[in-house]
Amino acid sequence: MKSVSQNIEALGLVIPDAPKPLGNFAPYLLDAGYLYISGQISIDANGDVIRGKLGQDIDLEGGIAAARCCGIGILARAQAAVGDLEKIAKLVKLGAFVNAVPNFSDHPKVVNGASDLMVEVFGPEIADHVRFAVGSSSLPANAAVEIEAVFRVDA
Repeated sequence: MKSVSQNIEALGLVIPDAPKPLGNFAPYLLDAGYLYISGQISIDANGDVIRGKLGQDIDLEGGIAAARCCGIGILARAQAAVGDLEKIAKLVKLGAFVNAVPNFSDHPKVVNGASDLMVEVFGPEIADHVRFAVGSSSLPANAAVEIEAVFRVDA
């Protein structure tokens, strides 16, 4: 079995430095062995927000890519919190909001972009998680997707 860092390298991922939060809140909280990651909006590799509504401005494939970018942001926050992603024992939950028009119904498919990334990085045993994926009429900075996470961490 490959390590998390080997998986990241094989995927060609670059985990950026975690950005500062956009408000008066903690970007993450480590409590009693659980790491809570605040919502990460869809930011691309250039640091630009992926903006727009699914079903209007962005197609399904673009939404999946935006959710994957949220997943990379989650990894950046987790790395900032614990120093080494190898300390992640379990992805417990992802909670996702998809900026979408009212008749858009593929929210779960969009959020697969983040779920699939977590499985690719951590492997299916660690990344087997619960989640929700709901539509939203708007998100901060008109982001396409926002996702939060909960991990269990080894000391």
